[in-house]
Amino acid sequence: MSAVSLNVDAWKDIDPATEALVDKWLVAEGAAVRAGQVLANVVLVKSNMDVVAPASGRLERILVKPGETFGKGKPIAELKESA
Repeated sequence: MSAVSLNVDAWKDIDPATEALVDKWLVAEGAAVRAGQVLANVVLVKSNMDVVAPASGRLERILVKPGETFGKGKPIAELKESA
């Protein structure tokens, strides 16, 4: 199982207490995804960003719903990688 999160580079020069907001999911739980595919749109300090799949597989579980926030390094979903 792989964690899906916002790329760590997006948090550069951002206050550690700042959280990002999940705007919308583009893929539903259980959907097959490919590495690099955009899974969700998030907002971090007034900037829209994409969260991409770290590997090909199936989006097992969404941990942060639209309208909810998350901090640096926190997974927002779980991905079951293809064998």
